[in-house]
Amino acid sequence: MLETRPELTARLNDDLVGWLTTVTESGQPQSSVVWFLRDDDDLLVYSKPDATKLHNISANQKVAFNLRTDAVGDSMTTFEGTAELVESPTPPHRDPAYLAKYQGQIERLGWTPEQFSDDYSALIRIAINRVRSW
Repeated sequence: MLETRPELTARLNDDLVGWLTTVTESGQPQSSVVWFLRDDDDLLVYSKPDATKLHNISANQKVAFNLRTDAVGDSMTTFEGTAELVESPTPPHRDPAYLAKYQGQIERLGWTPEQFSDDYSALIRIAINRVRSW
């Protein structure tokens, strides 16, 4: 799906943050700014294990993921998908692609990669079902 849209692949590879929207049990959409990694047609998001978004995904796997736009509101992209919580995930500090993308950010925020992995030990895999862009 993404291989046929090189402009989206480039943004998913290069953008550092996106907004993950999950839905609470009461039906309220809840958006969180997250770091992410493209894995073929899926997105990977590491999370704190007690984050509300994990509880939301356990109850409702439908999610949306949005990338930032430019300064005037052009180039909007929304990904709709199904999220799953990965059992026994590879820690972020042992994922070379994740470290290549975020090691500078991890260090800038005062963590070692191992400390980041301890704090963000849960992994969400999002299978993209639909892409909307304009």
